[in-house]
Amino acid sequence: MYRPAQFGGYVALLLTAGALLAGSLVASVELPTGTVGVQVGLVLTAAVAGVLEHKRLLGPFETTGFDRADVTNALAVVAGAVVTYVLSVHAGFGPVLASALVGLLAGLALPRIDVPAYCGSFVGMASPVAFPSLESVVLAGLIAGLGFVATTETFGGVGGKLGTLAFFGCLTAAAFVGLEFDAAGAPQWDLVSLIVPVGAAGAAATVVSSVRLEWGPVVGSAVVGVVAGVVFPLAVPELGATLAAVAFCASFVGMSNPARLSLGAVVLAGGLCGVVFLVVTPAFPGAGGKLGTTAFVSCLAVLGGRELYDGVVSVLSWVRKTAETGV
Repeated sequence: MYRPAQFGGYVALLLTAGALLAGSLVASVELPTGTVGVQVGLVLTAAVAGVLEHKRLLGPFETTGFDRADVTNALAVVAGAVVTYVLSVHAGFGPVLASALVGLLAGLALPRIDVPAYCGSFVGMASPVAFPSLESVVLAGLIAGLGFVATTETFGGVGGKLGTLAFFGCLTAAAFVGLEFDAAGAPQWDLVSLIVPVGAAGAAATVVSSVRLEWGPVVGSAVVGVVAGVVFPLAVPELGATLAAVAFCASFVGMSNPARLSLGAVVLAGGLCGVVFLVVTPAFPGAGGKLGTTAFVSCLAVLGGRELYDGVVSVLSWVRKTAETGV
């Protein structure tokens, strides 16, 4: 029974990532030339990573069933969502700073549940326009919590997974209740030369703080979010909110396990994250977890792209060797 749940979680993660990309194509805004090509490239490379992950699902699992810890984790997701929403909307902290603060506090004071609480915080980043009540946030948190439990051994160590679960919760809750998202906006491609470096830097800074300084992925990402959420609005008021969101988004890339993505791959995925951030701007504005899903798509694209590159190199090597030996 547990294996079908894990497979369902695997499918939900991939469908949620796909929904974000598809949503940007069907949004009622004019897309710049080349956006569709970027979308196709992201889908193809991410699909390769998805196929490889499916092979891992065929192997043995470390866990055998649901237990009390799963219930605790699911409730921690809901609690993280509620606290973040209250801080963001009612206390006026805004989504980035509210989520980062919840992650930082959970990482320092509640290390046993910091990961699910951080996942819930991404649900709580939802806009009050799309999610006008705490009840709707709780529903999204419950769905994300179930997804969290069902994906404990799926895409482990891939950055953005937590946000994708939050996005899944928000999209599902919105469909159940009939909620509508904010009005779609157009990508600000004129900012790409600024956003891409911010993304790469945000991802790298998270790796340094989480791995090199041994703060752990939750605290490492949260610290980047707090710094970005405070510094960027003060330094560049007109672009502060956007740059803070990009840096925080890229910090989720930096949460990747080094066994999955090396430092160089994280920096690459962080820069790509900035591009994906612009590509998916029109999709589901106001949904919590969108930034994390953006990071997840970027990580999958780099993982899949690396596999494709290795495959091409192997084929070319075989062709060259065959030509030289005449065999």
